[in-house]
Amino acid sequence: QISFSIQAGEFVAIIGPSGAGKSTLLRCVNRLIEISSGDVRFDGVSVPTLSRSALRRQRTQIGMIFQHYNLVNRLSVLENVLHGRLGYKNIIQGVLGLYNETEKREAVRIIESLGLGEQIYKRCDQLSGGQKQRVGIARALVQQPKMLLCDEPIASLDPNAAKIIMDTLQDINRKLGITVLVNLHQVDVALNYAQRIIGVNRGRVIYDGPAERLSSVQIHQIYGSESGELIFNLRERYAV
Repeated sequence: QISFSIQAGEFVAIIGPSGAGKSTLLRCVNRLIEISSGDVRFDGVSVPTLSRSALRRQRTQIGMIFQHYNLVNRLSVLENVLHGRLGYKNIIQGVLGLYNETEKREAVRIIESLGLGEQIYKRCDQLSGGQKQRVGIARALVQQPKMLLCDEPIASLDPNAAKIIMDTLQDINRKLGITVLVNLHQVDVALNYAQRIIGVNRGRVIYDGPAERLSSVQIHQIYGSESGELIFNLRERYAV
């Protein structure tokens, strides 16, 4: 069983080995995966008890960023970003892609703010992995969310692209006050960016506290046999 709460405006990283349950945990927050027992509350509302229409409204407040982007490759950057507004549309508006001028202008503004101004009308299959992930972030931001759920957002990226994505998420958290909950396998990245770290393994919380207090003992408890190399690399950069 896992139990924790997150305050508005926090930047929290969930770390743990592959198969620890990080993605499952994240997807329970917006009910992409149904929980079998217990409760998930967002803004004081029990998410598992929401009707389909209420859940759709609730999801507009929770942006989701995926490891493999979840973009429609044949569509343009702008079209993909505008999909973030679908939660505010009825079925006909959604199917026909009916967005008002205010929504279009805001989508363009967000795209440009993420350094993708020259790619607005490009198909997404013409973009690099880092650019695709920025499109995913823009799509989430156009929802005007209170929280971003980021499921291994840098796992498929090279180090330079990964840094751009993590810097972007940090800026969003600091400048817009949006809560960020991110799954990461990389402990060093979590230490660099998160205010708080939740370490999980086999469906249990092993550590929940400030990033700067995470110790080598706790890293070993979280990662088990994988921890040796992690701790060695971290000692090159941090006191753990």
